[in-house]
Amino acid sequence: MTELNGIVPHFFSTLLMTVRDVVPIAVIIFGFQLAVLRRPVTHWPRVALGFVYVVVGLSLFLLGLELALFPLGESMAAQLTAMDFLFDSGEGIPAEIPWTQYYWVYLFAAAIGFSTTIAEPSLIAVAIKANQVSGDTISVNGLRIAVALGVAVGIALGSYRIVAGDPLHYYILAGYCVVVVQTYFAPKMIVPLAYDSGGVTTSTVTVPIVTALGLGLASTVPGRNPMLDGFGLIAFASLFPMITVMAFAQLSARQAKRREGNAI
Repeated sequence: MTELNGIVPHFFSTLLMTVRDVVPIAVIIFGFQLAVLRRPVTHWPRVALGFVYVVVGLSLFLLGLELALFPLGESMAAQLTAMDFLFDSGEGIPAEIPWTQYYWVYLFAAAIGFSTTIAEPSLIAVAIKANQVSGDTISVNGLRIAVALGVAVGIALGSYRIVAGDPLHYYILAGYCVVVVQTYFAPKMIVPLAYDSGGVTTSTVTVPIVTALGLGLASTVPGRNPMLDGFGLIAFASLFPMITVMAFAQLSARQAKRREGNAI
């Protein structure tokens, strides 16, 4: 009962912050509709009810992230890097822990990156629109899986960077060099979508959990600074989906040419 009494005020404070964030969007939309276009808003009751759903849904979602997913990400990182988990009680703990000893961290990072991206509402919206515009040429699930695989690889590699203590810019520069080369060779119709797919991963589901994972790792891995090493995972989550989506398009185009050649 005490926890419930604490959650209710927290929910209402989150609700007020969500209303504060949504009001400017509503003002701009309705302002342009009424003042610039000078046309009435159709289905006022439905639109108003939709905004209520958005505000309440976002408030509950943010509350759930703060109370459950964010703490879970930090606690999982702490448990996966605990000395009693990395080494058996009978083994001595070496002065310097090799990066290979953190393999469960990499696996967890890849799994959490894949699952959060599959559940990302912004990615679902982009995939549905891409499917509609392309006339079913781009599969909704195919795009979501390609992006999720990119995030999984990126978060796992970013976790390795935190464990190893390597400079962030080396990885980012190398990754964008790959993106530039792929942009030249990939089918032109997929390049803008690939760039957008990298952006939509940095949204409501992925960011809190991935940030919690990075900060948790940097706080528990010996010799790491949470401020210097804990951040940067989101950059990996944005970069690698561009690579995987363009790679998926390149492989699909190559297979299509091969099938055409066999048919001839």
